[in-house]
Amino acid sequence: MTEGGILSGRHVLVVEDEFMLAEDLSQELAEAGAVVIGPAQSLERAIALLATPDILDAAVLDVNLQGVPVYPVADALLARHVPFIFTTGYDASVLPARFQSMGCCSKPIDMRRLMECLQTAIATARAV
Repeated sequence: MTEGGILSGRHVLVVEDEFMLAEDLSQELAEAGAVVIGPAQSLERAIALLATPDILDAAVLDVNLQGVPVYPVADALLARHVPFIFTTGYDASVLPARFQSMGCCSKPIDMRRLMECLQTAIATARAV
């Protein structure tokens, strides 16, 4: 992917309940230079990781964690002005209105598209 690019040194939270996908995401992000936080496979673990002193630069959030919506994590990231993108096997139109402007990648995930969406979210947040 993008070596030395916009993800270089960025702390990226990964919240994904599917083990293999979480591992793939973590590996791709690390190869792009990111420092991966997590992955968190449950809402509780994701919330616990938000309480760590590490500064988060971005996040990748699975919309549905074992039947539980990830929205409390998304709301916390919004409050902190941390850019994030969703991943989901559902249509993005099911997202609550407050998240309609967030990037969303459909499953199965195209890693190149996910990286592009994440880079765009980070660049947009930095420009604001």
